Amino acid sequence: MIEQIYNYFTIDMLYYWVNLGVLPLWLTLIFFPQSKICKIFVTSIFPFLILSVAYIFVLYKSFITSYDYISNFKLYLGKNNLKDLFNNDFFLMMFWIHFISINLFIGGWVVKDSQKYVINRFLITLPLLVIYFIGPIGLLLYWLIRIFYAKNINIYD
Repeated sequence: MIEQIYNYFTIDMLYYWVNLGVLPLWLTLIFFPQSKICKIFVTSIFPFLILSVAYIFVLYKSFITSYDYISNFKLYLGKNNLKDLFNNDFFLMMFWIHFISINLFIGGWVVKDSQKYVINRFLITLPLLVIYFIGPIGLLLYWLIRIFYAKNINIYD
């Protein structure tokens, strides 16, 4: 039974599960940001525990195939080395889980912060969608909306 599960979760299958698994979380953030479900399952540590398990699984799979972790540090030597790293499925999956986790964390923070400043939930829909696809630009968009609600610019908040 465990071997069947292990063989089922290839890197390709894990990619699909990670992508499909975060969609309900993002939909909850966008459509039900003030619900108890959002508070318990999305803006808590719950999704990050699951994504961490997926990350650890990728690390394990890469370890048993003798992945050269030291070569990851070549990414600092130039963009061609970074491009070469992305040709490896294990590195690509580690990066993707990292990216998905950070964007989800930022989305959860935006929801919590918008509730603190009583920002209309319809106004944060666009920044959340942009964060889902291109994180930093969505965060900037939210920050611009937040300035008007907070009525000040605070770079240390």
